[in-house]
Amino acid sequence: MKKSTVILSLLFFVVCLYGYAAPRGHLFIIGGGDRPENMMKKFVALAQQCGSGKIIIFPMASSVPNEVGPELVEEFKKLGANAEFHILTREQALKEESSKILDDAGGVYFSGGDQSRQTAVLLNTLIHKKLLEIYERGAVMGRTSAGAAIMSEVMITGEERREVKEGREFETLQAGIIVTAPGFGLIKTAIVDQHFATRKRNSRLISLIAENPKLLGIGIDESTAIIVNPDETFDVIGEKMSSSMTLRGPRSILRCPRALGSRT
Repeated sequence: MKKSTVILSLLFFVVCLYGYAAPRGHLFIIGGGDRPENMMKKFVALAQQCGSGKIIIFPMASSVPNEVGPELVEEFKKLGANAEFHILTREQALKEESSKILDDAGGVYFSGGDQSRQTAVLLNTLIHKKLLEIYERGAVMGRTSAGAAIMSEVMITGEERREVKEGREFETLQAGIIVTAPGFGLIKTAIVDQHFATRKRNSRLISLIAENPKLLGIGIDESTAIIVNPDETFDVIGEKMSSSMTLRGPRSILRCPRALGSRT
């Protein structure tokens, strides 16, 4: 075989490999707080572009999932979506039959609460694997508040490795005090923080980016969201775009954000 043929074959393999691996879905990451109707209509519209358009809700991050689940179903139904919620244990999430609830889903939505509750149930399970699969084929993944944090591979847990008075958390730029844990890995090149300006979390995110300079830091305020597109750009939508902050790492693959007709 000629050298040129070998090189072309290798190039074809690389192109096919990366073309297959690149996700076709969207990430819809909300910073918490109220969810404006126009913002949630956009989430529903993205979900309806994939599969049956059905939205699966996982409310396990909440301390009251049996209340939050039905509330979110009702919210999505008012926007014209077909939605259902599922409260799973880790044992259920490890079973093949449980992953079938995602078979024809167009979107998945994770409630707020404590992100560690959600990962304790779903991380490294068959449900987690199926989430990655349907995202790659075009589904939209939506999360708010704690649900936003679990999007990235490096997840902020909300804890510090020091004793501080209530209301004085994350006031300083200091190495080694922010506790992180593995997230779902839907974003591998960034760390996501939520309730950003409202709860004055600038120092928290800046500290983590200083420790992880190859990662992008994305701070999202309440009633605001970023939509990560398949081409690795992201759009900003919601009520507090001027409060949202973007910190760029030197090797980030996420390119400049755009605003989507939102109030500032």
